[in-house]
Amino acid sequence: MREGGGRALILLGPPGSGKGTQARLIRECLKVPHISTGDMLRDRMQAGDSLGMIIKRLIDEGELVTDELVNRMVQERISKPDCGKGFILDGYPRTLSQAGMMCRQLADRGTGWLVVHLKVDYNEIIRRLAGRRSCPGCGAVYHLTSHPPAVAGLCDRCGNSLSIRDDDRESVVRKRLEAYEERTRPLLEFFSEEEGSFCEVDGAGDAPPLIAERICSLARSGRPGGAAACSN
Repeated sequence: MREGGGRALILLGPPGSGKGTQARLIRECLKVPHISTGDMLRDRMQAGDSLGMIIKRLIDEGELVTDELVNRMVQERISKPDCGKGFILDGYPRTLSQAGMMCRQLADRGTGWLVVHLKVDYNEIIRRLAGRRSCPGCGAVYHLTSHPPAVAGLCDRCGNSLSIRDDDRESVVRKRLEAYEERTRPLLEFFSEEEGSFCEVDGAGDAPPLIAERICSLARSGRPGGAAACSN
């Protein structure tokens, strides 16, 4: 049954490609919700229940959470009223199984989509993530070279000691990239053959606001076709 409409903007790219940053910037120009599966999973981990502990173990070891769990969380979120005019999916789908479920969900809603693949060299991704530091108190994120705190090792906002997330350690990052290469990159071929639009955008060549502006323009144009029709 068709219950919604609008358009879904789906951001694809390897871990560290900037999907979260782009989603937050794009949300401001499109005025639709940003749905991050990573945020939903972290919220569940912070809840401290048995499921959250399972998720934490998988993520800390660089493994992927099961499709069934992620599908259920996304389906519940996009069913909320604020998604009626569209939404941004960040970090989903990551597998062909998730993609098939998502397409069925969007078809039921009468929702179209635009898939944007952020292309970033893997060496750049490792540099980005290995230098990232997070505040366990307020959630602020820094980078040792591109966005360092005013006082080394301390959060500018609340003064807590910064830490490196387990899934940002180089050994885990490499494992996450291997998992992406094996299980997620086939999505690019899948979506390029679907009726929805598919675009590839350089995720490292310009400042994040310029990249976001380019993606917003593509989303608003609603132009059909595959990657050749709308690549930057």
